[in-house]
Amino acid sequence: MTYIDYYKVLGIDKKASENDIKKAYRKLARKYHPDLNPDDKEAEKNFKEINEANEVLSNPEKRAKYDQYGKDWKHAEEFEKAKQQQRSSGHASSQSFTDEDFSDFFSSMFGGASSDAQRGGRSVKFRGQDFSAELQLNLKDVYTTHKQTLTVNGKSIRLTIPAGVKNGQVIRIKGYGGEGINGGPNGDLNIKFSILNDTKFKRDENNLYTSVDLDLYKAMLGGEVIIDTFDGKAKLKVQPETRNGSQVKLKGKGFPVYKKEGQFGDLYVTYQLTTPTKLTDKEKKLFEELAKLRAS
Repeated sequence: MTYIDYYKVLGIDKKASENDIKKAYRKLARKYHPDLNPDDKEAEKNFKEINEANEVLSNPEKRAKYDQYGKDWKHAEEFEKAKQQQRSSGHASSQSFTDEDFSDFFSSMFGGASSDAQRGGRSVKFRGQDFSAELQLNLKDVYTTHKQTLTVNGKSIRLTIPAGVKNGQVIRIKGYGGEGINGGPNGDLNIKFSILNDTKFKRDENNLYTSVDLDLYKAMLGGEVIIDTFDGKAKLKVQPETRNGSQVKLKGKGFPVYKKEGQFGDLYVTYQLTTPTKLTDKEKKLFEELAKLRAS
């Protein structure tokens, strides 16, 4: 990458204030504007450099990176990240980062002279970049442990997804990120799970919640109902005089506990009472008699 001295382009020094930068830019932009210099390739080139210089120097954050890293300022964050990774892996105490390391880092990443040649045979190892991916699954998919094949950066990865994975959960796959530089370790792959729920069950951690319609007669007299669980059916005994909104718990009929084989949360069932409609005359008469009995 050819180095362009943005300060020289705007005709200011490195101590220039924001106001100085603004004034210099406006003056030069008017001078080299394409409308005032039609078909002038040199003026067009100068105008582009002026705008590029202003974009960097008028932004305090970009200016600070440019002042520190020069032509490679756009990649400063990558270098800082690599430097942090080097520190966290325990190499900082024996090997500090210098401008040479910075130059070596970008030579390795973006081409140029050999690192070993520049550094007299000594090269700095950098950990590869971490990759991120999102995997969208249905709630039914994560009820059981299963395998999925993902393609990340052209590589197929066979992944075992444990039952009980939660929405938004991130799983780290070591070594499946970007390749290390100068023999450094590969980065990791972080997979974020997006769980869609198109079932009638609501999931809260490892517990499941659902509702079941219960007719008035069974609610009053008691009996049995067959309900759907997440993976089958279950028979429930209804107690006499069950109220609307009553809840029962089916232990162990909830969702699998992540990475705990054979452990499940609970299923909570809420009864929703339904009232009879289109009553016959006889049924109305019976309800009227019942109302009189309750009132006496």
